[in-house]
Amino acid sequence: MNTEQIKQDLLKRQAELQQRQERTHKHIYEKDEPVSANFSEQAKETENDQLVMALEADAIEELRQIARAIERIEQGDYEECVSCGEAIGAERLQAIPYTDCCIRCAK
Repeated sequence: MNTEQIKQDLLKRQAELQQRQERTHKHIYEKDEPVSANFSEQAKETENDQLVMALEADAIEELRQIARAIERIEQGDYEECVSCGEAIGAERLQAIPYTDCCIRCAK
């Protein structure tokens, strides 16, 4: 398995997620316009904010997993399951390159 290529792919994904997280953070916390006086409009804005917050939380979690995967590559234990110590498997790592456990332990 070419862990150097996987690391490069993870770094690329990390950069994309950081940009998305910055945009969602700005959308939520740095609004240019005041809250609408119309109640139904406020409800829509709040609903949108909740969705954006969920997207931001997902990005933050994936960034955490990517950082850990990069650490594991650098430490040389990227292909080992953190739960049982067995090989994670190339197919699983290709599908989810930031996973840290084998399919058996993931279940």
